[in-house]
Amino acid sequence: MNEHGTDGPGGVPAIPAAAFPLEGFAAEEIDTSRPHPARMYDYYLGGWDNYEVDRTAAERVIAAHPQVRLSARANRAFMGRAVRDAVASGIRQIIDIGTGIPTSPNTHELARELDPRVTVAYVDNDPIVATHAGAKLTGAGGAGFALADVRDPETILRHPVVRELIDFGEPVALLLVAVLHFVRDEEDPAGIVAALGDALPAGSRLVLSHATGEPYEGYAAGRTDHAARDGVVDVYKNATATLNLRGRAAVERLFGPFELLDPGVVRVPLWRPDGPVPDPEELNNTIFYGGVGRKG
Repeated sequence: MNEHGTDGPGGVPAIPAAAFPLEGFAAEEIDTSRPHPARMYDYYLGGWDNYEVDRTAAERVIAAHPQVRLSARANRAFMGRAVRDAVASGIRQIIDIGTGIPTSPNTHELARELDPRVTVAYVDNDPIVATHAGAKLTGAGGAGFALADVRDPETILRHPVVRELIDFGEPVALLLVAVLHFVRDEEDPAGIVAALGDALPAGSRLVLSHATGEPYEGYAAGRTDHAARDGVVDVYKNATATLNLRGRAAVERLFGPFELLDPGVVRVPLWRPDGPVPDPEELNNTIFYGGVGRKG
């Protein structure tokens, strides 16, 4: 039992809050010697919460794939549509893993456009994200931040911040947006999703997006720009997490027991668009697949 009188998912006791220091970590714990994917993504989105090493790496990615900023914006828009759709379906609590540097509108802001009662547990493994969480993510109440890694789902599920905000007896929207492509095959991304999904009740949703090197089937007979793909992957070899591109079939398998909702796993602009659909060339340059699954 934890301090709130509840066990963790599946009867596993929650870990005491003292085991999860959030504030007061030493400056040397922040690795500024290598680019970090979250800080690079912030740069793609036009943010300023990054270091020179991140900007240099991000510019190398942009040189190899100039449309990466388009992809980042399209992925962000997909997340917004999927979050609103989840809240419209009746879900009132969200676990957002791989939060990244806060960029408004954040998950709680998107969700509370429909219902101000939605609670959100943000999770990320970058201490720099933690430094921004108080002001940009958790200041409005009903939201909290857990410093934890997607590769350790048990720790996430037992974290006191998650336990305080999330009632595992009610449906949850689990967000794994642009995070699992930083998990290597040997780290078992499908197993991570399964472990997290096992803790969620029926009616929960999985919102997932994932980078790909696969061409869009409607563009130039499936032409792949191997040089651009390999150039992007090479940049991330020197980052704090490698980039592991996967095809649509592999992304579909990540959903495991979650039943895919229409239109399935598609390039992110095609997931329930609320505006004009991009042309095939733009879809080919939007390197994210996205989908939403529902747990039966």
